[in-house]
Amino acid sequence: MSNALAGLAARIERNWYGSVLGNLWLLPLWPLVWVVVHLRRRRFLRHPPAANPVPVVVVGNITVGGTGKTPLITLLAERARALGLRPAVVSRGYGAKAPQYPLDLTADTPVEHSGDEPRLLFNRLNGDASFCPVVVDPERRRAVAELAGRADIVFSDDGLQHYAMARAAEIVVVDHARGFGNGWLLPLGPLREPLARLKTVDLVLRNGADFQVQPTALVNAVSGEQISLQSFSGREVVAVSGIGNPQRFYDSLRSLGMQPQEHSFADHHQFQPDDLAFHQQTPDLPLVMTEKDWVKCRDFARSDWWYLQVSAVAQPEIAARLDSLLMTWSGKTHG
Repeated sequence: MSNALAGLAARIERNWYGSVLGNLWLLPLWPLVWVVVHLRRRRFLRHPPAANPVPVVVVGNITVGGTGKTPLITLLAERARALGLRPAVVSRGYGAKAPQYPLDLTADTPVEHSGDEPRLLFNRLNGDASFCPVVVDPERRRAVAELAGRADIVFSDDGLQHYAMARAAEIVVVDHARGFGNGWLLPLGPLREPLARLKTVDLVLRNGADFQVQPTALVNAVSGEQISLQSFSGREVVAVSGIGNPQRFYDSLRSLGMQPQEHSFADHHQFQPDDLAFHQQTPDLPLVMTEKDWVKCRDFARSDWWYLQVSAVAQPEIAARLDSLLMTWSGKTHG
């Protein structure tokens, strides 16, 4: 993307979370988006897809950009496992291309085949004796079919608007700080669907209120060594982020006492060694990135690179409610 286009995209996004007046020049495109959104929803309601062989819980959002879905899915899968359920995850595998689908991830699956978020989820959910399958397919219902007999409940990473896949329940994740921006549909605002869509989902969870995404460790990008979160407190660090809401990452670093030099890339950016060559200009500063970005950089990572590991922690009343809902959605209990 050229600098001019990148600047224009950034201006449009700023207006999503400010005044809609700055995006009024995009108004001719808005009716087209409205028609597509409503027709797709109406078609789903009139002709719902066939039921899945295993209950699917969609974890998505109605806004563009990161809201904390991936840490929440990790939390949900861990809670499901603690309840005695067999969880699994399906994903579209955004930005990746596999030789064939469905793609059932293993420890050796290249991130170029799986995508960054599925790779991260597989790593986080399969670090002990337990196993949580992660299956990638642009047609998520094929991924779900692949899990028949292997799971009691499946969490779909995004896919709220993927109406070709049946679902037992829908969870919408909202960034509590940014909310729904100016409240307009794309391209005037950040909404993928109107706010009225929230009335049809099973649960709305606010990242920053109902649950918190908290840093848990600084992990070396080469050795896997974990150090204290305060290890770089009071120091400048080179901060690299290619996620939907990079400001949340930079704010996390500042909350840990770091002084980040911000280097933002597009969400799901496929990192190459040259992308981070600028770090050679400040070799005395540690480089800190997100875990989602690290999975794409680990093959060429350096020993002075680190990633910030984070985990979702639910409020006690939310955690209790989730446990009850997970059992209900899985069909293991009623009520």
